[in-house]
Amino acid sequence: MHRRNLVALAALAVSAATLTAPAAFAQSGEIRIAHVYSKTGPLEAYGKQTQTGLMMGLNYATGGSMTVNGKKLVVIEKDDQGKPDLGKSLLATAYSDDKADIAVGPTASGVALAMLPVAEEYKKILLVEPAVADSITGDKWNKYIFRTGRNSSQDAISNAVAVDKEGVTIATLAQDNAFGRDGVKAFKDSVKKAKLAHEEYLPAATTDFTAGAQRIIDKLKDQPGRKIIWVVWAGAGNPFKIADMDLKRYGIEISTGGNILPAMAAYKNFPGMEGATYYYFGIPKNPVNEALVAAHYKEYKTPPDFFTAGGFSSAMALVTALKATGGDTNTNKLIKTMEGMSFDTPKGKMTFRKEDHQAMQSMYHFKIKVDPAFAWGVPELVREIKPEEMNVPIRNQR
Repeated sequence: MHRRNLVALAALAVSAATLTAPAAFAQSGEIRIAHVYSKTGPLEAYGKQTQTGLMMGLNYATGGSMTVNGKKLVVIEKDDQGKPDLGKSLLATAYSDDKADIAVGPTASGVALAMLPVAEEYKKILLVEPAVADSITGDKWNKYIFRTGRNSSQDAISNAVAVDKEGVTIATLAQDNAFGRDGVKAFKDSVKKAKLAHEEYLPAATTDFTAGAQRIIDKLKDQPGRKIIWVVWAGAGNPFKIADMDLKRYGIEISTGGNILPAMAAYKNFPGMEGATYYYFGIPKNPVNEALVAAHYKEYKTPPDFFTAGGFSSAMALVTALKATGGDTNTNKLIKTMEGMSFDTPKGKMTFRKEDHQAMQSMYHFKIKVDPAFAWGVPELVREIKPEEMNVPIRNQR
């Protein structure tokens, strides 16, 4: 109980530990962590959750001290606004002017891809959370990149578990960006039994899905057997409005992965919908998740969300590594420590794969239940998909 109570003090840790002091004030007794994320911009909601989770996780992992081996953890916030060029320059500034020992972020995949070469140039670790594109730990990867967030392949493989069956025809609906295209590519690679009839890509800012939905309907309506639209979407816009086009008339279903709780309000219209998610606060049963949920309810009167758990996981990875090095932030020592390293998270144990530094982790096959007590469709666990069950490709061949 003592550790749980310490977590509840995370809000105090935010004000105490989030500093933006110039490099001149950097102390040898500090470990400086830059967090580059979408504090504003299209993915602002995701970014803010990650920041909350990061601070709560650092507080929990250090037993409330916000120190490792006597060194104070100093978090420097940078708002990339979801813009790749800005994220790239902010990371360079963090490493050079702010003397950051390590960086966490960003929120958007496009920003992450712009930042990867900066980590390599400065020979400093970038712990990617939560940007998801496969190419981050794939063909654009370098040895300074680690990722606690799930990648597109983990999303796709777990979602294929729910819909990849004989006699099923699938069309995909995704954003026309790195997140969407990587997600669909990984999904296609994962589908072995079902037939893929169409890929529909729409601008990330789309609000009217009518034209895209009609193209999908035209491809699916005359197909025999079960017909499914698999949706991969992030940020603004509600692609589930395509259900207004009387999909039931054609026998067409919708499937998708998990999302933040406000976005999952739309899931209430689809009881019985199946998919797979990275995290939902009611699913994992372990002490770390219990601590996160209790602290978040106490501080915010709400459960932790999708990306809050991700930020918490990144903090657990950082502190586990730093404790193992005795607080030494030497990059080569950290890389050696983190390769193959296992660490506890709200999702249970994760392990950084040595070959590409991707965190291997469980995913959760769910079925949506409508519960009047919740404003969103509740993802009830069908089964946990363990890391060893997912053949996640190693794509870092350049």
